[in-house]
Amino acid sequence: MNAAYTFTADLLTEAEPPEDGILSRTIYNDERVKAVLFGFGAGQELSEHTSSMPAVLQFLSGETTLALGDDTMEARPGTFAHMPAGLRHAIRARTPTVMLLLLLKG
Repeated sequence: MNAAYTFTADLLTEAEPPEDGILSRTIYNDERVKAVLFGFGAGQELSEHTSSMPAVLQFLSGETTLALGDDTMEARPGTFAHMPAGLRHAIRARTPTVMLLLLLKG
């Protein structure tokens, strides 16, 4: 394995959504970015919160309701969202869902 890069052939196999609950798994972390895969069971939710750093959400599978600030929208495979630091947000999985979170450090 080359230490100069990180390679994952299929992110969906790295975060199988649990039947009931939420799985989170850090797949990469350095001084600039932290990549966390989430697997949400159907009906699971991350209640409203904020992040101290900008973040990117990329939905890989499933159907979710995503709240960003005062807006609520549907997210599905292929949905991308960028959030500035401090933005209120919440996620509710309507079906088993896999999401990649990138936390963008200074």
